[in-house]
Amino acid sequence: MNRVFFSYFFPLLFTFLLVTFMVSCDEASIEKPKNNSKPEKEVIIPEPTIAYDFVLDSFIVDTGTVNKNEGLAHILPLYGITMSELYQIVSKYDSLFDVKKIKTGQKYMVLSKMQDTLKKASHFIYEINPIDYLVYSFEDSLHAYIGAKDVVIKQQSDGGVITSSLWNAFMDHDLTPALLIEFTKLYAWSVDFFDVKKGDYYKVIYDAKYVDDEFVGIGKIHATLFYHKSEEFYFFGYETDSIPYTFFTDSGEQMQRALLSAPLEYTRVSSKFSNNRFHPVLKIYRPHHGVDYAAPIGTDVVATGSGTVTLASYNGGAGNMVKIKHDIGDIETKYLHLSKYGPGIKKGVHVLQGQKIGEVGSTGTSTGPHLDYRVYINGKAVDPLSIDIPTVDPLKDSALIEFLKFIEPIKFSLDQINPLEADENEMIKNAETTSIQ
Repeated sequence: MNRVFFSYFFPLLFTFLLVTFMVSCDEASIEKPKNNSKPEKEVIIPEPTIAYDFVLDSFIVDTGTVNKNEGLAHILPLYGITMSELYQIVSKYDSLFDVKKIKTGQKYMVLSKMQDTLKKASHFIYEINPIDYLVYSFEDSLHAYIGAKDVVIKQQSDGGVITSSLWNAFMDHDLTPALLIEFTKLYAWSVDFFDVKKGDYYKVIYDAKYVDDEFVGIGKIHATLFYHKSEEFYFFGYETDSIPYTFFTDSGEQMQRALLSAPLEYTRVSSKFSNNRFHPVLKIYRPHHGVDYAAPIGTDVVATGSGTVTLASYNGGAGNMVKIKHDIGDIETKYLHLSKYGPGIKKGVHVLQGQKIGEVGSTGTSTGPHLDYRVYINGKAVDPLSIDIPTVDPLKDSALIEFLKFIEPIKFSLDQINPLEADENEMIKNAETTSIQ
């Protein structure tokens, strides 16, 4: 029986063991990953370098700035551009950009194809200003266009107290002259900036333009406040489908008034409005229904409002005088003691607000160079320094309601600006800068 069992089951056992061995060998032949093996290195593709909407990696790039007395005729031939191509630029694209306006110190870039052994320019790029640039392309055929860099608008705010002048207050806060000019334009009708006092203060909310994280200029002014003579003067930029972007006070009156606050840039007020002034020449007391602004001979005198010239001639003790009947209301202004008249100023001519009508002089009965400026409303002489001049087209009814709703959050933001705190922060910043240096 043992012999029978062995002869029957032994072949089966041998076959089982052989199969098991073969399977184990196959599994062993499969290479298992090692625990200390490193993963494949990730391939990082670098970001392309882009400028003026060109991928610079595809070109040989040369940059430079325009030297004194240098123009396209000096720069482009260095990059294989022929005189014939230069002539085409001038004749074909003169209306796009006048090449004579290329300025010293402005940046330019020349792009050349990498396979060109002569490195002939395929594109010439000139920065007209921090935003706009001019491109001449020489690839297939000559063509040109003006492009613009991406501009990022950031809303900013500032405030400060005047210690010497409005100019110094703005400059101490690193604000630009352009912002100052726009600010003063807003208040030309309501504030005499030659009478600004120490302790007056300003607040402003405006848009700043940035290109490549660099400040390049100001955009819209949204809101301003100027504190002067114990009064707060607010202005808010506002527009609708029927109203272009215009500035209004917090009560809905336009910034623009019938008359400017002053007709010239004067040195000082030498004599004020009076019903009984001692005349320095005649040595008698009599009314002086005007304001005398002392200023050097030749200082420009402008019309404080738009209107028609009704007199431009010598007029006895008033000397050379211009008289204007204004377009808004029954208002008349007079400008006395002029040295001469502005271009084209004569009786019957219509002048615009701010237009030059003459120059300061000392003609007629006068002790020295000055302008005697007079205002008449409804035929009655009024003090130019104290009158409340009417505004142009104030908002009314539903338009006023919409406006007041619009400015409510802006006014709140403006009121949160603390000019004293801003000045303290500026002092700290200046002190830190000084200590570092």
